[in-house]
Amino acid sequence: MYRKQMLMQKIVCMMTLIVSALVFVSALGLSTDLYDAFSKAVMYPGTEWEYSSVPGATVYYEMFEFNSAFTRVAIGLILVNLVLFLTNTHSRRKYYIGNYIATGLSVAASIGVAAWCIPQIAQYKSRFINEVDFEALETFSKDWGTLYIGPNDTFWFDICYFVFGLLLLTAVLLVVNCVLKMKVMKGEQSAIGSGKDENNG
Repeated sequence: MYRKQMLMQKIVCMMTLIVSALVFVSALGLSTDLYDAFSKAVMYPGTEWEYSSVPGATVYYEMFEFNSAFTRVAIGLILVNLVLFLTNTHSRRKYYIGNYIATGLSVAASIGVAAWCIPQIAQYKSRFINEVDFEALETFSKDWGTLYIGPNDTFWFDICYFVFGLLLLTAVLLVVNCVLKMKVMKGEQSAIGSGKDENNG
């Protein structure tokens, strides 16, 4: 049980950091295609002279603030999950208060980021599909040589759901690992206590 639990904690902590990096990558990729498709279609965005050659193309600029915040949050998530390694939560035989705090911070951050991002990503995906005039976008892309993306080109929106699913899974696994660690520690303590009793007897 001890060896299996130690292996699990190493794998789970590494998974948590890797998935955090994937969250960062998805934040960078979320607006890449939208920028290539819409940036030249909107003139003077955010001003009183704003004009769009493609109805609905302004969705890119309207989600820009969220996407910037998403990127910063993803960096913060990586830093939080690095604490798991700074406290040796991935390799420590016995957990101390710092390890429990690191685990709690990681779980809370993962759940918080997912709860904050998923509804907004779903909202912008819906607006992209329903508000953009894709016929006008196709014409514009042919005239100006820009990227054309259709209503089914939602890869970066969809991959975010997958990545956040993985992030929530790692949060659950961290909790499971913590529970197993406490059981293993309790078992070892009981074994040590039994050994002392036998020696005293």
